[in-house]
Amino acid sequence: MVLVKVNGYTIEPGADLIEANLTGANLSGANLEGADLRIANLTKADLTGAFLCEADLYGADLTGVDLTGANLARADLTGADLTGASLAGANLTAVDLIGADLGGADLTGTDLIGADLTRANLRRADLTGADLTSADLIGADLTGANLTSAELRRVSFAGVTLIGADLAGANLRRADLAGMDLSGADLTRADLSGANLTSAKLRGVSFVGVTLVGVDLTGANLSGTDLSGADLTRADLSGADLVEAMLVRTNLYCSNLFRTSLHGAYLDGANLTGANLAESFADSQTIWPAWFDPLTAGVIIED
Repeated sequence: MVLVKVNGYTIEPGADLIEANLTGANLSGANLEGADLRIANLTKADLTGAFLCEADLYGADLTGVDLTGANLARADLTGADLTGASLAGANLTAVDLIGADLGGADLTGTDLIGADLTRANLRRADLTGADLTSADLIGADLTGANLTSAELRRVSFAGVTLIGADLAGANLRRADLAGMDLSGADLTRADLSGANLTSAKLRGVSFVGVTLVGVDLTGANLSGTDLSGADLTRADLSGADLVEAMLVRTNLYCSNLFRTSLHGAYLDGANLTGANLAESFADSQTIWPAWFDPLTAGVIIED
């Protein structure tokens, strides 16, 4: 077997590369399965298509590294610096990224199934089309991140920051987003069927055309939110704040709007068939469907 040496280091499976200086190294297609790269410097290295399964990259400096199409399944990247790194199409299944810095990283189409991203920094990271099924995002910062069409089923979102995140077309079925701050996030065409959004902060969120069938929005702040064309069939909106919300042609069939605030809300063309509006609150600025009688439905008009 021909030994490959880069910067004086032997590149092979299981290699001992602790604190190695591989800055800018060409390691494209290299086989470093199970290698020990703790605290190694791989700044701007080329690791496209590299095989790094079960490699130990604890605390490694991977700033600006190119890992496009690389296989890092079950690798340990705890505390690693991946700022601005390219990981498009990489395999990060069951990877440990606890406390890792992925700010501005390219993770488009990346496989992150079962990955541990606890307390990771993903600010402005591009996760378009990424698969994060069953990933752990507890305490992660996804401010301004792009999660367009991402797969987010069974993800742990406790303590996650998603302010200004782009979640258009994302799959968030049965996601637990209770109490989360999603202010300014884009959820256009996302699927939130069965999700828990109890007491979530949703001011200024775009819900245009979103699927929210059976979602729990109890006590949620939806003031000024655009829910036009959204499907809220059998959703629980009891006690929610819908002040000045846009609900044009929104499907609220059999939804629960008990004690909901609808002051200034725009419900033109909304489907309120079977909806419970008992003790909900509205005013003269609230616009109702032409056929709907709010007083008969038990709405309290406040002026």
